[in-house]
Amino acid sequence: MSLRSSVSRLIGIGLLSSLPLCVVTPTAFANPAPEPREFLLSNGMKVLLVEVPKAPVVTVQVWYKVGSRNEVMGRAGLSHMLEHMMFNGTAKYPKGTFSRLIKKNGGVDNAFTSQDFTAYFENLSADRVELALELEADRMQGLALNREEFQREREVVKEERRLRIDDDPQAYLVETLYAQIFLSHPYHWPIIGWMSDLNAMTLDDLQRHYDTYYSPNNATLVVVGDIKAEALLPRIKRLFEPIPRGPAPPPVVGQEPDQRGERRVILKREAQLPFVMVGYRAPNFTSDDAYALSVLESVLSHGKSGRLYRSLIYEQQLGLAVGAEYTLMQADPGLFYFYTIVKPGQKVEAAEEALLKEIQKIQAQPPSEQELQRAKNNVEAAYIFQQDSNFRHAMLLGEAETVGAGWRSVGQFVDRIRSVTAKDVQRVAQKYLIEDGRTVGILLPLPPRTDEHASAMDGREASR
Repeated sequence: MSLRSSVSRLIGIGLLSSLPLCVVTPTAFANPAPEPREFLLSNGMKVLLVEVPKAPVVTVQVWYKVGSRNEVMGRAGLSHMLEHMMFNGTAKYPKGTFSRLIKKNGGVDNAFTSQDFTAYFENLSADRVELALELEADRMQGLALNREEFQREREVVKEERRLRIDDDPQAYLVETLYAQIFLSHPYHWPIIGWMSDLNAMTLDDLQRHYDTYYSPNNATLVVVGDIKAEALLPRIKRLFEPIPRGPAPPPVVGQEPDQRGERRVILKREAQLPFVMVGYRAPNFTSDDAYALSVLESVLSHGKSGRLYRSLIYEQQLGLAVGAEYTLMQADPGLFYFYTIVKPGQKVEAAEEALLKEIQKIQAQPPSEQELQRAKNNVEAAYIFQQDSNFRHAMLLGEAETVGAGWRSVGQFVDRIRSVTAKDVQRVAQKYLIEDGRTVGILLPLPPRTDEHASAMDGREASR
């Protein structure tokens, strides 16, 4: 599955949207997460082991530093396609064996691809940890890429694209907006790939991608759960150290130039309701401003107490859903974006104007201390609650390590959020949410096609 292949993440309900609107002191939350033990194998693979003995379970995750940002023009979707093919077996464990063994031993497995990484995981009983490690080590070097299986799996991915992007007008707008904002950087193309690129993709393309990026020196193994690090490390070395180090992957090229004026994209598709997005390029974790931007996102869009919800949903009744999103854990600078689903009978222009007015308000006046503390509490609590889960804790560590922030940044995040001031929030809004750096995407619904027109179009497609 891919992280930006649907719009559901945009309009989901926040984890803590029902928290009371009280002020909590910074010491109210204590970070319960134990610190990882870090090891570096002789072939360059990094290993992070976290002992969490509270329950006899474990998560095993292998993170590869390869995502859609590592692809080239004309072959968008390679990383996601290879993720699918990683379940098609090896000489030792033929197709279907991997997941069947994990399930037989009471576990679950899956994978996900993003712009910056591809990760694989197994959640299972702690006494079955070596099974997951053996299976992951086997497919790190022994993946069998079969032409017939590739052609079959490519059709699966194409259907996934139709369902998640082509047949979802909101997701299609998200994809289009990214393509308009990133003209040079590979964040331009979608994780799942363009349909034309999927059609042009070959088995040789996948083999080169696998050989280039699927090596131990381009991977991080994260194990969190009921383990003893010193006892598990020798077993990890026995399984992974025989895998030879691969060549250093090529650097990502395509630095995005400064945007020098507003861009707008209008998308007309069959849809039930208009959808408005406003995006701005914003820095990643390498900038101190990233933490103020995270608090700004919370001030504006955290649940029903956020400014956007209060204004557009409660007071003006312009939208059915509204929010903002910003992610600092990215390998390269990404986006800070806003969105709203326009309420039936309301004008798209009014909804867009209302979004922009909320931005202007926080640029003109910083949040109150009570509003700031509430926003920081929400960010901090959500982050700490994630670490109470073995799986989510491993996700935070793997993501931070893979994008270049380093796993220690996970333990530093809360303190960095606590140091943000109201003036910081106002300053980053003024600095990054500017008119000349703005890209607006608008979905305008078209009425459903008549049966007669649909039949004519289907016949035309069939004749091609």
